[in-house]
Amino acid sequence: MHRALLSLLLLAACAASPAPNMWGAQSRDVTVDGRAYTVWWTTEEFEVIRHGWAGSGEHQQIRTTMLALVPQVTGCRMQEASVTGDSGEIHGRLTC
Repeated sequence: MHRALLSLLLLAACAASPAPNMWGAQSRDVTVDGRAYTVWWTTEEFEVIRHGWAGSGEHQQIRTTMLALVPQVTGCRMQEASVTGDSGEIHGRLTC
């Protein structure tokens, strides 16, 4: 029982953590239309993670919102050709 609980806690912690290459990066939590996101960035790259569940019809708008957050939060220009990911997590390069 204790191992199962520990495993769940570790998984929950991972969901709110950046990829290893973003450890030590700046971060900011943002809420848009009631949905929470975290943006991590350096002078060269970014990562955006959506928190919480999303219905099947919401993914395109969520991804659009996530992409719009990048220049707003970082103050940098996103290199669109470098963007990978979906409505749960996106990554890419920046020009600052």
